[in-house]
Amino acid sequence: MTGTGSDGTDRLPVDVLAVVAAGGALGAAARYGVATAWPTPSGHFPWTTLIINLTGCALLGILMAYVTGRIAPHRLVRPFLGTGVLGGYTTFSTYAVETRGLLAADRPLLACGYVLGTLAGALTAVWLGGRLLSRIRPAR
Repeated sequence: MTGTGSDGTDRLPVDVLAVVAAGGALGAAARYGVATAWPTPSGHFPWTTLIINLTGCALLGILMAYVTGRIAPHRLVRPFLGTGVLGGYTTFSTYAVETRGLLAADRPLLACGYVLGTLAGALTAVWLGGRLLSRIRPAR
């Protein structure tokens, strides 16, 4: 998917960059909407970000199972949905800031639970998302 630029460096084609940017804008807007509708008070467990990241991971598992084993998708599907929409929807930076906030609020056990719970939950969500798709639509 890369091309060689006039300076000899590898570059992504403009259409890939455009769909990643458009998807990222959609995903970030969705995340903002969820976070605005369900704000987390300072020093409290950040359920909103956890739910956003877990649902994003489950959707990523579904997407990857679908595009790698079920169909021959258009070449822009993965960059748009995976990198763009789901990359914009999920948020490592907010997760890190909220963890730091829990530590600053003298809640180290809650911060540790958030870090480990997010990691375990994210891996499980990706796996379950891929498994869910295989149960709904068996491989050909």
